[in-house]
Amino acid sequence: MAVLVGCNYPNSRNELHGCINDVVAMRELLVKRFRFESTHIQLLVDSTVAGLSSVMPTGINIKKALDAMVDEAKPGDVLFFHYSGHGTRIPSLKPGHPFRQDEAIVPCDFNLITDMDFRQLVNRLPKGTSFTILSDSCHSGGLIDKEKEQIGPNHISTNTTKLRHISKSIPFESIIEHLASLTGINTSDTATHFLELFGADASLKFKLPKFKFDDPSELEIKPDEGILLSGCQANETSADMNPIEKGEKAYGAFSNSVQMVLKQHLEVLSNNEVVLMARKVLETQGFDQHPCLYCSDKNADSAFLWQLEN
Repeated sequence: MAVLVGCNYPNSRNELHGCINDVVAMRELLVKRFRFESTHIQLLVDSTVAGLSSVMPTGINIKKALDAMVDEAKPGDVLFFHYSGHGTRIPSLKPGHPFRQDEAIVPCDFNLITDMDFRQLVNRLPKGTSFTILSDSCHSGGLIDKEKEQIGPNHISTNTTKLRHISKSIPFESIIEHLASLTGINTSDTATHFLELFGADASLKFKLPKFKFDDPSELEIKPDEGILLSGCQANETSADMNPIEKGEKAYGAFSNSVQMVLKQHLEVLSNNEVVLMARKVLETQGFDQHPCLYCSDKNADSAFLWQLEN
């Protein structure tokens, strides 16, 4: 089962160009290579293009789709979430951590889905399932709270080439400014704006009482099958490319690199191999971003999407 989300934010100052193309291409790859049933793939995009989903990728719609996928999962099922769109970093709400920042994706209505929300989803997985998240967004490293880092910031880049691209990042300050214009509330408390606009549909990060951040029981860390392939490190941005050449499609650099790797290597690849090969593709193309892998030691060497030998 898969949920694929592409947010282009059309006709806004945050507009991107390749995100919908990314998930449409991924849908084809899932069906042709990984034998996903097309009826088990849900597409959410902020476009009215004929033939695409009419379900908008708002925060609540994305969470409903993910919740339903986890609720329906049975042992042996492979769950996959591909997100292409903006990401952001949130100042930590945990007492005593004023300079720490946490990660989130930015749905089309700015109702953020945070690392804490993804941790809660992973904790709910039935035994014997796997849940792979591929996030082509800025600051996506660490998007599953407290998931073990397998490939991360310890990589030293020697690439200094800078390509013209749009950064898939919206500063958190800009998000709060936008939400405050909607709530009309004069406060610096970020949670107030999210709760006023989205209520029970806001991220767990904004609903959880601050005194529970030290040891929230619902977020206990236990052995899990969560797997995160992030488009970049937590402190980096991911690129959205809109080629000038006529006839070429816009694309997200990380999504495109993963799809290139999977098309060029038809043998079974581990999660570790997919990320390292995608890094190499991006380096060769001149992108200054470094995909990361977060999962258990076992899943680092497991086949990507549990692909079996033909």
